[in-house]
Amino acid sequence: MWNPRLVGLLLAFGLLAAQPAPEAGPGPAVVAASQAPVLRPGEGFAITLGDGGVRAFGEARREAPMGSLAKLVWMRLEGAEWSSAGVQFRCRGTAGPFACWNRAGHGRLDLGRALQESCNLAFLTWIESSRRRWIEDYGPDAARLRMEEAFLPFLGRRLPPGEGLPPLTAAWVGDGDLLRTSPEAFLRWLMEPDKAEVITFGQRFLAGFWVEVKDLFGKEGWWFKTGTAPVLGDPTATSAWVAGGRGPVLVVLHLPRGRGKQEGLARIREILGLKP
Repeated sequence: MWNPRLVGLLLAFGLLAAQPAPEAGPGPAVVAASQAPVLRPGEGFAITLGDGGVRAFGEARREAPMGSLAKLVWMRLEGAEWSSAGVQFRCRGTAGPFACWNRAGHGRLDLGRALQESCNLAFLTWIESSRRRWIEDYGPDAARLRMEEAFLPFLGRRLPPGEGLPPLTAAWVGDGDLLRTSPEAFLRWLMEPDKAEVITFGQRFLAGFWVEVKDLFGKEGWWFKTGTAPVLGDPTATSAWVAGGRGPVLVVLHLPRGRGKQEGLARIREILGLKP
């Protein structure tokens, strides 16, 4: 059953869907009229009800390193292949030149658990296997084009020109500032028709247990992909991202420096009026 607070929030968004989005922030009058979420300094929040409209609040248009949201881009690019192959990985915290954010390791992972845990090493291992397959199937130049097209919305002009696939680094799973987005931009990316498979993976792997049973009875749960990201100009600091949805409703939240993914999950639930 929908939370009454969330119903009121979504109805308010729907009533204002025809109004132009604010330029830098909602502004006091719009916030009061739309019952917009009360955001803290530096937070950005974007939401769609599935009707093609987007409501953006706070710092929703401010670009920042996308961090672990990059894994959802890889799910768009290779998720179906990895899922059908039944990929597995044992995370011990380090692998060759790479280190996972969890230095103790995640243990044995399948695709769903790797996405839930946001395991960098699992994704880097599977990406390397996919890269080898692309080179064999398409050749290095076509493989590069395939990768650039998938990540173009998040690359800007930061990828140095060249031929063949760029070097595999942790930047491709969101470490560093190569890949950037904003809450509104990432929401619009999720809304594109060819990203429906990303939503399906989110519902399948990130909505908790008994998802299929909930769907059967029309009580599908929220799915959330949480993660951290670097902060521009401060390699020691992190910010937090949350992307998720329920049915046609999609949301993206960014928290500023000093905030972690657990706080991100708590904040998105607070904003949506969901139980802790």
